[in-house]
Amino acid sequence: MSDSPSTHARTMEDRFIAGFNSSRFALIEPLLLRIARLKHARAYDDPHQEPLVTVCVPTYNRGPLLIERAVASVLSQTYSNIELMIIGDHCSDNTAELLAEIKDPRLRFYNLPSRSRNYRQTVENHWFVGGATPANKAMELARGQWIARVDDDDTWSPDHIEKLLRFAQQGQYEFVSGLYEEERFGERKVVDGVRALDPYYTRRPVAGVDDSPKIGGVSTWLYRSYLRFMRYNVNCWRKEWNRVWDVDLSLRIHGAGVRMGFLDEVVAYVLPRPGETSVGLEAYKLTESEKLEMYKFEK
Repeated sequence: MSDSPSTHARTMEDRFIAGFNSSRFALIEPLLLRIARLKHARAYDDPHQEPLVTVCVPTYNRGPLLIERAVASVLSQTYSNIELMIIGDHCSDNTAELLAEIKDPRLRFYNLPSRSRNYRQTVENHWFVGGATPANKAMELARGQWIARVDDDDTWSPDHIEKLLRFAQQGQYEFVSGLYEEERFGERKVVDGVRALDPYYTRRPVAGVDDSPKIGGVSTWLYRSYLRFMRYNVNCWRKEWNRVWDVDLSLRIHGAGVRMGFLDEVVAYVLPRPGETSVGLEAYKLTESEKLEMYKFEK
Protein backbone atom coordinates (compact mmCIF):
# COMPACT_ATOMS: atom_id res chain seq x y z
CA MET A 1 0.00 0.00 0.00
CA SER A 2 1.17 3.55 -0.62
CA ASP A 3 2.95 5.65 2.00
CA SER A 4 0.68 6.96 4.73
CA PRO A 5 0.20 10.73 4.61
CA SER A 6 0.77 13.08 7.50
CA THR A 7 -1.56 15.63 8.97
CA HIS A 8 -1.43 19.10 7.42
CA ALA A 9 -2.85 22.57 7.75
CA ARG A 10 -6.33 22.58 6.23
CA THR A 11 -8.54 25.43 5.13
CA MET A 12 -12.25 25.64 5.79
CA GLU A 13 -12.78 24.84 2.12
CA ASP A 14 -10.71 21.66 2.53
CA ARG A 15 -12.73 20.60 5.53
CA PHE A 16 -16.07 21.24 3.85
CA ILE A 17 -15.25 19.48 0.57
CA ALA A 18 -13.59 16.51 2.28
CA GLY A 19 -16.49 16.13 4.73
CA PHE A 20 -19.11 16.43 2.00
CA ASN A 21 -17.38 13.83 -0.18
CA SER A 22 -16.94 11.44 2.72
CA SER A 23 -20.65 11.59 3.54
CA ARG A 24 -21.63 11.34 -0.12
CA PHE A 25 -19.49 8.27 -0.74
CA ALA A 26 -20.72 6.56 2.43
CA LEU A 27 -24.37 7.05 1.45
CA ILE A 28 -24.30 6.49 -2.31
CA GLU A 29 -21.62 3.88 -3.04
CA PRO A 30 -23.19 0.96 -1.07
CA LEU A 31 -26.46 1.60 -2.91
CA LEU A 32 -24.74 1.75 -6.30
CA LEU A 33 -22.93 -1.49 -5.50
CA ARG A 34 -26.21 -3.30 -4.89
CA ILE A 35 -27.60 -1.98 -8.17
CA ALA A 36 -24.44 -2.98 -10.06
CA ARG A 37 -24.62 -6.50 -8.67
CA LEU A 38 -28.24 -6.89 -9.76
CA LYS A 39 -27.34 -5.80 -13.28
CA HIS A 40 -23.98 -7.52 -13.82
CA ALA A 41 -23.11 -10.19 -11.23
CA ARG A 42 -24.49 -13.11 -13.25
CA ALA A 43 -21.90 -12.48 -15.95
CA TYR A 44 -19.24 -13.65 -13.48
CA ASP A 45 -20.84 -16.96 -12.46
CA ASP A 46 -18.62 -19.19 -14.62
CA PRO A 47 -15.26 -19.67 -12.83
CA HIS A 48 -13.67 -21.06 -15.99
CA GLN A 49 -14.36 -18.22 -18.41
CA GLU A 50 -11.53 -16.29 -20.07
CA PRO A 51 -12.81 -12.71 -19.80
CA LEU A 52 -11.19 -9.61 -21.25
CA VAL A 53 -9.06 -7.85 -18.64
CA THR A 54 -8.35 -4.13 -19.08
CA VAL A 55 -5.06 -2.99 -17.60
CA CYS A 56 -5.22 0.72 -16.72
CA VAL A 57 -1.98 2.73 -16.64
CA PRO A 58 -1.85 6.49 -15.99
CA THR A 59 1.41 8.11 -17.08
CA TYR A 60 3.17 11.42 -17.50
CA ASN A 61 6.40 11.98 -19.46
CA ARG A 62 8.09 8.70 -18.63
CA GLY A 63 8.01 7.19 -22.08
CA PRO A 64 11.11 4.97 -21.99
CA LEU A 65 10.50 3.79 -18.42
CA LEU A 66 6.83 3.12 -19.18
CA ILE A 67 7.84 0.92 -22.13
CA GLU A 68 10.61 -0.85 -20.22
CA ARG A 69 8.58 -1.67 -17.14
CA ALA A 70 4.77 -1.57 -17.24
CA VAL A 71 4.22 -2.15 -20.96
CA ALA A 72 6.77 -4.95 -21.26
CA SER A 73 5.47 -6.86 -18.25
CA VAL A 74 1.79 -6.47 -19.21
CA LEU A 75 2.17 -7.54 -22.84
CA SER A 76 4.21 -10.61 -21.84
CA GLN A 77 1.62 -11.98 -19.41
CA THR A 78 0.74 -15.69 -19.52
CA TYR A 79 -2.91 -14.60 -19.72
CA SER A 80 -3.34 -13.04 -23.15
CA ASN A 81 -6.97 -11.85 -23.32
CA ILE A 82 -6.13 -8.31 -22.24
CA GLU A 83 -6.25 -4.73 -23.40
CA LEU A 84 -3.64 -2.28 -22.18
CA MET A 85 -5.28 1.12 -21.69
CA ILE A 86 -2.62 3.81 -21.21
CA ILE A 87 -3.75 7.35 -20.42
CA GLY A 88 -1.28 10.20 -20.72
CA ASP A 89 -1.76 13.12 -18.36
CA HIS A 90 -1.18 15.51 -21.28
CA CYS A 91 2.25 14.01 -22.00
CA SER A 92 4.61 16.35 -23.81
CA ASP A 93 7.54 13.95 -24.30
CA ASN A 94 7.88 11.10 -26.83
CA THR A 95 5.47 8.74 -25.07
CA ALA A 96 3.02 8.69 -27.99
CA GLU A 97 5.75 8.02 -30.56
CA LEU A 98 7.29 5.20 -28.51
CA LEU A 99 3.93 3.52 -27.98
CA ALA A 100 3.10 3.82 -31.69
CA GLU A 101 6.13 1.67 -32.46
CA ILE A 102 4.62 -1.25 -30.53
CA LYS A 103 2.57 -3.26 -33.00
CA ASP A 104 0.29 -5.02 -30.57
CA PRO A 105 -3.46 -4.51 -31.12
CA ARG A 106 -4.11 -4.95 -27.42
CA LEU A 107 -2.46 -1.60 -26.63
CA ARG A 108 -4.51 1.61 -26.63
CA PHE A 109 -3.23 5.09 -25.82
CA TYR A 110 -5.15 8.26 -25.13
CA ASN A 111 -3.41 11.51 -24.21
CA LEU A 112 -5.53 13.95 -22.22
CA PRO A 113 -5.81 17.30 -24.05
CA SER A 114 -4.88 19.22 -20.87
CA ARG A 115 -3.68 18.65 -17.33
CA SER A 116 -6.17 19.04 -14.50
CA ARG A 117 -4.62 20.21 -11.24
CA ASN A 118 -7.30 21.00 -8.72
CA TYR A 119 -4.83 20.75 -5.85
CA ARG A 120 -2.36 23.10 -4.23
CA GLN A 121 0.75 22.47 -6.24
CA THR A 122 3.31 20.82 -4.03
CA VAL A 123 5.32 17.67 -4.62
CA GLU A 124 3.53 16.03 -1.69
CA ASN A 125 0.06 16.84 -3.07
CA HIS A 126 1.07 15.54 -6.49
CA TRP A 127 2.01 12.26 -4.88
CA PHE A 128 -1.33 12.15 -3.06
CA VAL A 129 -3.55 12.77 -6.09
CA GLY A 130 -1.59 13.53 -9.28
CA GLY A 131 -2.54 10.39 -11.21
CA ALA A 132 -6.21 10.31 -10.25
CA THR A 133 -7.58 12.12 -13.31
CA PRO A 134 -5.87 9.95 -15.98
CA ALA A 135 -6.63 6.80 -13.96
CA ASN A 136 -10.32 7.73 -13.90
CA LYS A 137 -10.24 8.27 -17.67
CA ALA A 138 -8.66 4.85 -18.13
CA MET A 139 -11.49 3.21 -16.19
CA GLU A 140 -14.03 5.15 -18.24
CA LEU A 141 -12.56 3.82 -21.51
CA ALA A 142 -11.99 0.26 -20.26
CA ARG A 143 -13.83 -2.44 -22.23
CA GLY A 144 -12.90 -5.45 -20.11
CA GLN A 145 -15.00 -7.46 -17.71
CA TRP A 146 -12.19 -7.05 -15.19
CA ILE A 147 -9.92 -4.08 -14.49
CA ALA A 148 -6.31 -4.29 -13.35
CA ARG A 149 -4.03 -1.44 -12.32
CA VAL A 150 -0.31 -0.96 -12.63
CA ASP A 151 1.77 2.19 -12.24
CA ASP A 152 3.91 3.13 -15.22
CA ASP A 153 7.17 2.45 -13.34
CA ASP A 154 6.13 -0.86 -11.75
CA THR A 155 6.35 -4.40 -13.11
CA TRP A 156 4.40 -7.61 -12.69
CA SER A 157 5.23 -11.26 -12.32
CA PRO A 158 4.65 -13.06 -15.67
CA ASP A 159 1.53 -14.81 -14.31
CA HIS A 160 0.17 -11.80 -12.43
CA ILE A 161 -3.21 -11.62 -14.20
CA GLU A 162 -3.66 -15.37 -14.46
CA LYS A 163 -3.09 -15.95 -10.73
CA LEU A 164 -5.21 -13.04 -9.51
CA LEU A 165 -8.05 -13.77 -11.94
CA ARG A 166 -8.28 -17.47 -11.04
CA PHE A 167 -8.11 -16.59 -7.35
CA ALA A 168 -10.94 -14.08 -7.77
CA GLN A 169 -13.08 -16.45 -9.84
CA GLN A 170 -12.68 -19.40 -7.50
CA GLY A 171 -13.46 -17.31 -4.42
CA GLN A 172 -16.23 -15.28 -6.04
CA TYR A 173 -14.39 -12.12 -5.02
CA GLU A 174 -15.18 -8.77 -6.59
CA PHE A 175 -11.80 -7.22 -5.72
CA VAL A 176 -8.49 -8.97 -5.13
CA SER A 177 -4.92 -7.87 -4.45
CA GLY A 178 -1.68 -9.46 -3.27
CA LEU A 179 1.87 -9.12 -2.05
CA TYR A 180 4.49 -7.04 -3.82
CA GLU A 181 8.23 -6.67 -3.51
CA GLU A 182 9.80 -3.25 -3.10
CA GLU A 183 13.34 -1.88 -2.96
CA ARG A 184 14.49 0.97 -0.72
CA PHE A 185 18.13 2.00 -0.48
CA GLY A 186 19.34 -1.24 -2.03
CA GLU A 187 17.33 -3.53 0.23
CA ARG A 188 14.39 -5.55 -1.04
CA LYS A 189 11.49 -6.77 1.04
CA VAL A 190 8.07 -8.30 0.49
CA VAL A 191 5.28 -5.91 1.45
CA ASP A 192 2.21 -7.45 3.01
CA GLY A 193 -1.29 -6.09 2.65
CA VAL A 194 -2.76 -3.68 5.19
CA ARG A 195 -5.94 -4.52 7.04
CA ALA A 196 -8.81 -2.33 5.88
CA LEU A 197 -9.50 -1.24 9.46
CA ASP A 198 -5.87 -0.85 10.52
CA PRO A 199 -5.61 2.25 12.75
CA TYR A 200 -2.53 3.20 10.71
CA TYR A 201 -4.94 4.11 7.91
CA THR A 202 -8.23 4.80 9.65
CA ARG A 203 -7.09 6.58 12.83
CA ARG A 204 -9.80 4.59 14.58
CA PRO A 205 -8.90 1.92 17.18
CA VAL A 206 -10.23 -1.57 16.46
CA ALA A 207 -11.74 -3.43 19.39
CA GLY A 208 -10.56 -7.03 19.60
CA VAL A 209 -9.12 -8.89 16.61
CA ASP A 210 -9.12 -7.05 13.30
CA ASP A 211 -10.55 -9.56 10.82
CA SER A 212 -11.07 -7.01 8.03
CA PRO A 213 -9.61 -8.05 4.66
CA LYS A 214 -6.04 -7.23 3.71
CA ILE A 215 -5.48 -4.85 0.80
CA GLY A 216 -2.29 -4.86 -1.27
CA GLY A 217 -0.62 -2.06 -3.21
CA VAL A 218 -2.40 -0.55 -6.20
CA SER A 219 -0.24 -2.40 -8.74
CA THR A 220 -1.65 -5.68 -7.40
CA TRP A 221 -5.33 -4.74 -7.80
CA LEU A 222 -7.79 -6.68 -9.95
CA TYR A 223 -11.52 -6.03 -9.72
CA ARG A 224 -14.81 -6.49 -11.56
CA SER A 225 -15.46 -3.69 -14.00
CA TYR A 226 -18.88 -2.89 -12.56
CA LEU A 227 -17.03 -1.38 -9.59
CA ARG A 228 -15.68 1.45 -11.70
CA PHE A 229 -18.49 3.73 -10.56
CA MET A 230 -16.18 4.15 -7.56
CA ARG A 231 -13.72 6.61 -9.09
CA TYR A 232 -10.56 7.99 -7.62
CA ASN A 233 -11.29 10.98 -5.42
CA VAL A 234 -9.55 14.01 -6.98
CA ASN A 235 -10.05 15.89 -3.73
CA CYS A 236 -8.48 13.32 -1.42
CA TRP A 237 -5.52 15.66 -0.84
CA ARG A 238 -7.89 17.90 1.14
CA LYS A 239 -8.47 15.24 3.81
CA GLU A 240 -6.83 15.26 7.21
CA TRP A 241 -5.83 11.61 6.88
CA ASN A 242 -5.57 8.94 4.18
CA ARG A 243 -4.82 11.53 1.55
CA VAL A 244 -3.32 9.10 -0.98
CA TRP A 245 -5.66 8.42 -3.90
CA ASP A 246 -5.35 4.62 -3.93
CA VAL A 247 -5.69 4.32 -0.15
CA ASP A 248 -8.80 6.52 -0.26
CA LEU A 249 -10.39 4.37 -2.97
CA SER A 250 -9.52 1.01 -1.42
CA LEU A 251 -11.04 1.97 1.92
CA ARG A 252 -14.20 3.18 0.18
CA ILE A 253 -14.38 -0.12 -1.71
CA HIS A 254 -14.23 -1.97 1.58
CA GLY A 255 -16.71 0.39 3.21
CA ALA A 256 -19.23 -0.14 0.42
CA GLY A 257 -19.28 -3.88 1.14
CA VAL A 258 -17.31 -5.22 -1.84
CA ARG A 259 -16.25 -8.87 -1.47
CA MET A 260 -12.46 -8.66 -1.16
CA GLY A 261 -9.77 -11.33 -1.28
CA PHE A 262 -6.02 -11.27 -0.72
CA LEU A 263 -3.57 -13.55 -2.53
CA ASP A 264 -0.59 -14.35 -0.33
CA GLU A 265 1.87 -14.39 -3.24
CA VAL A 266 4.18 -11.78 -4.77
CA VAL A 267 2.63 -10.55 -8.01
CA ALA A 268 4.28 -7.14 -8.53
CA TYR A 269 7.57 -5.30 -8.10
CA VAL A 270 8.03 -1.67 -7.04
CA LEU A 271 11.60 -0.58 -7.74
CA PRO A 272 13.36 2.80 -7.68
CA ARG A 273 13.34 4.80 -10.89
CA PRO A 274 16.68 5.45 -12.62
CA GLY A 275 18.74 7.88 -10.56
CA GLU A 276 16.66 7.33 -7.41
CA THR A 277 17.32 5.16 -4.37
CA SER A 278 13.86 4.60 -2.91
CA VAL A 279 10.20 4.47 -3.88
CA GLY A 280 6.90 6.10 -3.00
CA LEU A 281 6.58 9.43 -1.23
CA GLU A 282 10.04 8.92 0.22
CA ALA A 283 11.53 9.03 -3.29
CA TYR A 284 9.53 12.15 -4.11
CA LYS A 285 10.89 13.94 -1.06
CA LEU A 286 14.47 12.82 -1.75
CA THR A 287 14.27 14.24 -5.29
CA GLU A 288 12.01 17.21 -4.62
CA SER A 289 13.92 19.69 -6.80
CA GLU A 290 13.74 17.35 -9.80
CA LYS A 291 10.04 16.75 -9.22
CA LEU A 292 9.39 20.49 -8.99
CA GLU A 293 10.94 20.86 -12.44
CA MET A 294 9.30 17.76 -13.94
CA TYR A 295 5.78 18.72 -12.86
CA LYS A 296 6.38 22.46 -13.38
CA PHE A 297 5.26 23.50 -9.93
CA GLU A 298 5.82 27.01 -8.70
CA LYS A 299 8.75 27.06 -6.29
